[in-house]
Amino acid sequence: MSTFTAPLRTGVAAALTLIAGTTAAQAQEAGDWVIRGRAIAIVPEESSTVSIGGEVDVSTSYVPEFDFTYFATDNIAFELIAAIAEHDLTAVGTAVGDVDLGDKWVLPPTLLAQYHFRVSDTVKPYVGVGVNYTFFFADDEGDVEDIALSDEFGFALQAGFDVDLGDNWLLNVDVKRLFLSTDATINGGAITADVDLDPWVFGVGFGYRF
Repeated sequence: MSTFTAPLRTGVAAALTLIAGTTAAQAQEAGDWVIRGRAIAIVPEESSTVSIGGEVDVSTSYVPEFDFTYFATDNIAFELIAAIAEHDLTAVGTAVGDVDLGDKWVLPPTLLAQYHFRVSDTVKPYVGVGVNYTFFFADDEGDVEDIALSDEFGFALQAGFDVDLGDNWLLNVDVKRLFLSTDATINGGAITADVDLDPWVFGVGFGYRF
């Protein structure tokens, strides 16, 4: 019996050592950096109040997104997200009919604090909460003479997961809800609107861990 169990114990110990070594190599650790690139769909879930009635409709946008993540501990990380998107704005159902408010660029840099769960060596889910500051830039005024959108602070919620592909590469799936609002001033204040954009951001992409 001892002749059989000794090699078995040795083999099991070697396998456990190999697994432990693999896990340590794949898991994110304190001090790690992860850079990701995602293709995202920004889907506004807008609501608004317009001084001449109706509401503001905001188009969906498809753009690239980049983020930089730093692991302060094995489980807690901080992620900075950068993307810029163009949206079409239209005031619909107003007292003067539908009004094209033009194309607007939106830059909402977002900083998130994340918690990464250790449920698998390969699939690593996370959740996050954070803040953003949104800048608005007018590209095309549409049917109005001028439109100004106020830059504002907002909040963000996040959930997603990384899939370890080996050699420090990751597949990433991510969803965020941003709570963004802005005050619109049109034609020098002749028309005003309070707009909550509150977009969903759906993303998929790849990352690399340093």
